[in-house]
Amino acid sequence: MRLLIYFVFLVSFASFSQGSEYEKEIMAFRKIRIDSLQHENGYLNLSGLFWLKEGENTIGADPKNDFVFPAEHSDSFLGKIILNNGVVRFKSSQANQVFSSGQAVSEMIIFQDKKVVVLEHKSLRWFIIKRGEKYALRLRDLEGEYVRNFKGIDYFSIDSSWRIKAKFVPTYGKKLNITDITGRNYLEDSPGELHFSIKGKKYTLEAGGTTDEFFIVFGDLTNKKTTYGGGRFLYASAPDKKGNVILDFNKSLNPPCEFTPFATCPLPTKKNRMNLEITAGEKSKGILSH
Repeated sequence: MRLLIYFVFLVSFASFSQGSEYEKEIMAFRKIRIDSLQHENGYLNLSGLFWLKEGENTIGADPKNDFVFPAEHSDSFLGKIILNNGVVRFKSSQANQVFSSGQAVSEMIIFQDKKVVVLEHKSLRWFIIKRGEKYALRLRDLEGEYVRNFKGIDYFSIDSSWRIKAKFVPTYGKKLNITDITGRNYLEDSPGELHFSIKGKKYTLEAGGTTDEFFIVFGDLTNKKTTYGGGRFLYASAPDKKGNVILDFNKSLNPPCEFTPFATCPLPTKKNRMNLEITAGEKSKGILSH
């Protein structure tokens, strides 16, 4: 009898230790996540997304500009963003007003052949992004309202049963038809599918990214209730030699659009909308519309 009690104690202690180690892993993951959001290159400070027209686009705090920057953090007229056949140039309104890597900028190419330059003015940072055939100025404000008002993230309880083993099935040459939250459609390479079961039911998720790291956009029945309406993100490491992949839904992430209206987030494909509740990972606080 004593031997049986001792055995039960050992099993319980081992389970507790494993659970504690797993919880530590998830808590460390969450800290890294918060740090990345609050970083200078994180999503919280996104403060504007302006689509360029061919030719000149003026920027600054004055409402007469084509793109109006936050008045409390910008001079009235900062200059012009000039788009010419895929090459984007910046021309400053006056000296020592706009900087790049600490050097004053009077005129320079800021986007060409995917080479991007970040410009600075007070707490503002901006650069050019390309989406399909369109070009946009993405604005950051290191002292913006979403940085100031960030109060952390809500989570489901950590539950190791949501750490699921999946089988990777390659789909050579397959492309996913992605729609983002702005309604824009584009194709994305897909390395394959992930097949798994939850409570006896089979599910399949289409993966983006590469075979070194999968990027999955998925939807489930918690969306618009306790989680972000447009689905959530999940990253997974490369498959092992047997083709197994771990999908840890405790590491499910809100897309950037949960934190700022100036992101362009992909939505789940039809196949990635699962008919079950994934009660793991990040919840939505409903700060922004879904």
